Amino acid sequence: MNEEKIPVSIYVNSAAASRAVARRIAEIIRAKAASGQQAVLGLATGNTPINVYHELARMHREEGLDLSNVVTFNLDEYWPIRHDVHQSYHAWMHENFFQFVNIKPENIHIPSGEAPREEADAHCAAYEAAIAAAGGIDIQILGIGRSGHIGFNEPGSDRDSLTRLVHLDRITRKDAASDFFGEENVPEMAVTMGVGTILNAREICLMAFGEHKAPIVRRAVEGEICISVAASFLQEHPNAAFYLDRSASADLTRIATPWLVGKCVWDEMLQNKAVLWLARKLTKPILKLTEEDYAENGLVDLLHAAGGYYDLNITVFRRLMKTITGWPGGKNVKRRILILSPHPDDDVICMGGTMTRLIEQAHEVHAAYMVSGYLSVFDHDVSRFADFVRDFNTIFGLAAEHSAAIESHIDQFLRQKSPGDIDSPEIRRIKGLIRRGEAVEAAKFCGLSETNCHFMDMPFYDTGRVAKRSIEEADVQAVLDVLHKAKPEIIFAAGDMSDPHGTHRLCLQAALEAMDRYRDEGNELELWLYRGAWQEWNPEEIDMAVPLSPEELHHKRFAIFRHQSQKDRAMFPGPYDSREFWQRAEERNQGTADLYDQLGLPEYHALEAFVRWPLRRPAQMESQLAKDE
Repeated sequence: MNEEKIPVSIYVNSAAASRAVARRIAEIIRAKAASGQQAVLGLATGNTPINVYHELARMHREEGLDLSNVVTFNLDEYWPIRHDVHQSYHAWMHENFFQFVNIKPENIHIPSGEAPREEADAHCAAYEAAIAAAGGIDIQILGIGRSGHIGFNEPGSDRDSLTRLVHLDRITRKDAASDFFGEENVPEMAVTMGVGTILNAREICLMAFGEHKAPIVRRAVEGEICISVAASFLQEHPNAAFYLDRSASADLTRIATPWLVGKCVWDEMLQNKAVLWLARKLTKPILKLTEEDYAENGLVDLLHAAGGYYDLNITVFRRLMKTITGWPGGKNVKRRILILSPHPDDDVICMGGTMTRLIEQAHEVHAAYMVSGYLSVFDHDVSRFADFVRDFNTIFGLAAEHSAAIESHIDQFLRQKSPGDIDSPEIRRIKGLIRRGEAVEAAKFCGLSETNCHFMDMPFYDTGRVAKRSIEEADVQAVLDVLHKAKPEIIFAAGDMSDPHGTHRLCLQAALEAMDRYRDEGNELELWLYRGAWQEWNPEEIDMAVPLSPEELHHKRFAIFRHQSQKDRAMFPGPYDSREFWQRAEERNQGTADLYDQLGLPEYHALEAFVRWPLRRPAQMESQLAKDE
């Protein structure tokens, strides 16, 4: 029995889902044009819909999609905010969509973040009137917030609410903090279409991508309709649908526990998933699971497929046991190993213990830092380093005139800088040097030679903003250049698809393309993926678990401490966990070890977990994917 109360389509990735939504929008635009009517689009902003807009722009450019009959109404806008600052949704829409298509300027409507407070109600009423005058919205595009909000309809929003000025709750402001370079800089209010305004659209497409969206997607799709999850009201709409990537669908019943809703294809991966789910649910070691345990929890068909509980328990237990190794590069062999670190600290945060172990076991280890990470450095660190250079020059009688110009620029720029302003090229370089120095010190603390540290400065990152460019040839070539230099046999890379800022995801995209080319040149490679700071692999996914002693975990902590600009308070801690990175890393590593212990495996202090590429997935999950035609 399907638990879903609204149609859901799951795609292999966000790009495929975005193409599907863009095609649906194009169908409506063309159908309306053929009948001499305007197509009225309700638009959203942010990382979720950006590829829809890129695809519509491509269709306009390459396929002649004509948008001259289109009228648009955006969902929301921060308040107060000037329309010309880059964090405003006005600026975002023009930068990412409107400048690339032929929508008439007079047909573009975005709520104003500049309306005086006393005029806000009248502005909102006028916005509703404009939607009605256009004939209503034909198709509304939505994302979903961690609290289940659509637009800025926070928990508690009424089902019949209309466009209005609202206060943003702390979760929403925390999620937006990266765009404003600090939660304290995020506006406290916004203008948003109401839930009722959204539900009046004739068709609604809600998109959600990434594992961090999976819990709220399940509540919106399978839970009861309630004001605490505004997206749940979409269950009442006759023509609403969710468009998800694999990761955002992970908690849906048909994906997480498909045996609870119907027949399953019991391949090895799904068997592992079901057994580990049962053991965790009952808090029992794998080898103590009984036939009754399986029968009472809807897994009789699994026992039939696997030939009984006894052999099944042993098979799953042995598979998990084989993941544990103290020799992550192989025993009695010396290998060339490359660790690809998206940011300058991901190597030590995510696999610092394994990195040290590989070096101690005399493998030839290289670390490549893919982006400069300058966005994560606070301005006060720039001032501190500039003061140090000035004082150093003074104490040792060095020619201060060579640095006077840059010191003057730093002082003047930072004094005039407003929160969220883009740094000058000079400030970016200084911040990048700070991160570079910290990366070298952390690597050296782990035993790595500075000559084996490579800094790639991939171009896609250098926008001065949290939003990044798409991966281009220069980014792929940067990875390929490092491969030619290090000549690795084994690569460790970040496989974190839930990085809220997109850098990990884009770095992996470039790395996979470069590795394909490297293999085409006749080179053999193993690829292992570690997690970033936000998630850990599920136990059924883990292919290698490297034990860390208390001393090794303590050593890893101090390697992370070498990144002092990220210590105490990181610029972008992510919206899911405000603790310091070393705290998250230790709890995660110890949590993985505790899980193995609970499942009946040997007890370790901590474990760093990895999966091997290509990722293994149950055939049951793959069969759920919508076709991207």
